[in-house]
Amino acid sequence: MRIPRIYQPGSLAPGAVVELNDGAANHVARVLRLPVGAALTLFNGEGGEYAAMLHEVGKRSATARVESFVEREVESPLAITLAQGIAKGERMDYAIQKATELGVVRLVPVITERCNVRLSDERWEKKLQHWQAVAISACEQSGRNHIPTIEQPLTLMAWLAQDHNELRLTLDPQAGGGIAALDATPHQVSLLVGPEGGLSDGELSAAQRAGYRGIRLGPRVLRTETAGVAALAVLQARWGDF
Repeated sequence: MRIPRIYQPGSLAPGAVVELNDGAANHVARVLRLPVGAALTLFNGEGGEYAAMLHEVGKRSATARVESFVEREVESPLAITLAQGIAKGERMDYAIQKATELGVVRLVPVITERCNVRLSDERWEKKLQHWQAVAISACEQSGRNHIPTIEQPLTLMAWLAQDHNELRLTLDPQAGGGIAALDATPHQVSLLVGPEGGLSDGELSAAQRAGYRGIRLGPRVLRTETAGVAALAVLQARWGDF
C-alpha cells in the first residue's frame, strides 16, 4: 500500500513525536485503519519530507514519531502564477486542485466583471481557508513538499497593477496563436484565466496594456476549469518539467 503523506505544519526533526491534526488522525486511524508502527510521510511545506511511523492512536487523536529527513523535491523549474477568475463552487476547487498538482507556485483568485461570486469579507476568509485546504490535499496526493501560496482575492485591475512576472499570458479564444508560437525562455510565468463566461473585451484590452499576451488553446472554447489545466500542462511541457 502507498505510504500516506500528511502535511504537518511546524518544526519537524528526527526523534520528535508530533500530534497529528484532527483530519489526519481520523484519516490514518479510522479511514485507513493503520496500526501503530505503520509508515507515514510528513512534510511541513519548508522543503523535503520526513519518514515517520504511527506512534500512538487514541479515540480522538494520533501521534507520529519522526524517523529521518529525506531531501526530496518535485518542484518545477518554471515558477507559474495562476490568476484564476473566481468560479462557482466545485469548479474553483477543481481549478485549484489541478493547478497545485501541475506545479503552480502561486494562485491568485481574481474578481472580474463576469464573476458570479459575491461574498462578505468574513465569507471570503472562510473561502480562502477552504481553498488552502484543497491545495494542501493536492500536495499530499501529488508528492509536492511545498504548498502554493493562495493570495487574498483581488480585482482584476489590482492584480494587473502588481504583476511583474517576466512572461504574462492570458487565454483569449480570438488570439492569433498559441503557446507554441511564443519565442521566449522564461523562468517565471503568469497565466490569467477568466471565470465562467470568460474575460470581457475591456478586461482583455486592460490585460494587454499591462503586458499580457493573448494565447488560444485550439479552435474549441473550454470551460474555465478545463482551460487553466490545459494551459498549465502546455506551459510545463514547453518550459517546465513535463
